[in-house]
Amino acid sequence: MAMVSSRLVFLFSICILISQAFAQPPLRHFCLDNGNYTSNSTYKANLNQLLSSLSSNTEIDYGFYNFSFGKSPDQVYSLGLCRGDVNPDICHSCINNAKNLLTLLCPNQKEAIIWYDYCMLRYSFRNIFGIVEDSPALEAANVNNVSANYDQFSRDLKTLLDSQIGQAAAGGSLRKFAAGNATAPNFQTLYSLVQCTPDLSVQVCSDCLNGAMKLIPECCDGKQGGRVVRPSCNLRFEVFPFYNTTASNNTPAAKGKESNKSRTVIIVVPIISFVVLIIISFCIYLRVRKPREKPQSESVDEIGSVESLQLGFDTVKVATDNFSDANKLGQGGFGVVYKGKLFDGQVIAVKRLSKNSRQGDLEFKNEVLLVAKLQHRNLVRLLGFCLEGIERLLIYEFVPNGSLDHFIFDPIKREQLDWARRYKIIGGIARGLLYLHEDSRLRIIHRDLKASNVLLDSEMNPKISDFGMARLFEVDQSEANTSRIVGTYGYMSPEYAMYGHFSVKSDVFSFGVLMLEIISGRKNSSFGNGENIENLSSYAWKNWKHGIVSNLADPTLEAGSTTEIMRCIHIGLLCVQENVVDRPTMASVVLMLNSYSITLPIPSQPAFFMNSGTKSTICLQCKHDSRVTKSNQSKSSSDQASLNEASITKLSPR
Repeated sequence: MAMVSSRLVFLFSICILISQAFAQPPLRHFCLDNGNYTSNSTYKANLNQLLSSLSSNTEIDYGFYNFSFGKSPDQVYSLGLCRGDVNPDICHSCINNAKNLLTLLCPNQKEAIIWYDYCMLRYSFRNIFGIVEDSPALEAANVNNVSANYDQFSRDLKTLLDSQIGQAAAGGSLRKFAAGNATAPNFQTLYSLVQCTPDLSVQVCSDCLNGAMKLIPECCDGKQGGRVVRPSCNLRFEVFPFYNTTASNNTPAAKGKESNKSRTVIIVVPIISFVVLIIISFCIYLRVRKPREKPQSESVDEIGSVESLQLGFDTVKVATDNFSDANKLGQGGFGVVYKGKLFDGQVIAVKRLSKNSRQGDLEFKNEVLLVAKLQHRNLVRLLGFCLEGIERLLIYEFVPNGSLDHFIFDPIKREQLDWARRYKIIGGIARGLLYLHEDSRLRIIHRDLKASNVLLDSEMNPKISDFGMARLFEVDQSEANTSRIVGTYGYMSPEYAMYGHFSVKSDVFSFGVLMLEIISGRKNSSFGNGENIENLSSYAWKNWKHGIVSNLADPTLEAGSTTEIMRCIHIGLLCVQENVVDRPTMASVVLMLNSYSITLPIPSQPAFFMNSGTKSTICLQCKHDSRVTKSNQSKSSSDQASLNEASITKLSPR
């Protein structure tokens, strides 16, 4: 019975840890008024270097960090301490969040401290190693009162803490931590833990914890729980298991008398069993109400593989000035993008997914897992992510010139894109797709390539973005089918739009449409006037057959580049052919763009070909639903799909 009960206690404590690990705000912070530094000072540079080294250190698995950097008078000392029962991953994540947030909250102070439930971080201009400090301090109490016999409750608590203080103080140089439980009045179980920074001596640690225990009557008189937190030590008690009981079994505090341990566990069985039953029932209810769909082969475990990229929500909130409208860069179908600035001065773009979007959660996991593994100059770089409660944030490098569609479709900005720049953009997009299809460790099909998903950096280099719809293939896999269509009308290949069949050639088709848009400065769906139905591919094909460039090329382009423009139109038409086999691979496209010695094949009639003066109706997803999109698109193709240039999204498992 005791063994079963201890497992229930373990499961319950694990549930608590997991639920808090991804949604944990700081308990409190202090910006100490002991001197300031300027943004360009040596102290600031040393602080940034020190905190960066601390958060990137994955070798420490015992939860205690004490480092210094620089030389006097600009030397910086830093000390981090994780709660003794948390695992290294949670510890590292907590320290990383603390590092990012503390320098934002205290931007100029030379000395500061922040506490989370799982960790503490402090830094100072003075040596803080091996020195006990009892201020600043945090005292907090459980809102619930002890129902009866408080005097006995206090005596039981003191006995438990006295035992743990001695055990923690006797700990080694890596950990001074103890946790355990004891029987309390009214059939309750009392749980507590105590901890010191391991750089303190036995006597100093004991004195610090005893001093903290004396504050309990002041902060937590008559309460079922409370905590006292100091820079050098901390303690907490509750009438529920708030720590990982299995981890605490490895500490001296857990090695009490077996008979007492068994008796305690047996008493707690009815409560824990009831709680576990409620949790299981709730999980069953969720599964019945909304069957869980595995989002394209990624899992929570895979999210953990990029744990080092995780930022705390408070860090991002401060960086974006609480997601102010002044920092708003744009809005799409799945959320808003904000400009932000991290503590080290790095400018970022934050994609905040809509809280009301089921699909947004799946998109979030998909994009994190894919983009974190991609490194190419023509792909937007993922810097981090945030997964806390209902918040889903993606943190990217900031690309200053915004998206390509804001240039090529703007009557004023398009003049900034001469033919040399447009040709450079076309080549960069092609190389980015080639990397996704063939050169990355994983074969990836983007499935939503369009002008608004290509960003331009300060030198107008293109960077493909928005991998929320992407599909990951095995290296030797080339095609697949889906019953759920995602993407944007006008850029979809016919085999994908009508039958759900996609491959790398689906991206090639989208690239061909985008290439023609870059050349013409017009949207694929902008052709058409009254009864004259047209699309860009059809219009380009007819003019190419007659050797006419002037009708298609953007009027702002110089006539001197006619031959090169005509060749690019030719390549674009090869990409939008209806037959999948006839379309070139991206490797061939890159070769054709870079070598004029290659003879280009003659393109066939493009997919969705439309003759002027005739109406043509295309059935998109005829296999799957009754939605019909007419070729007469006086609106943009994205309007056909959804509002705000949003892509259609229906994710399905791989």
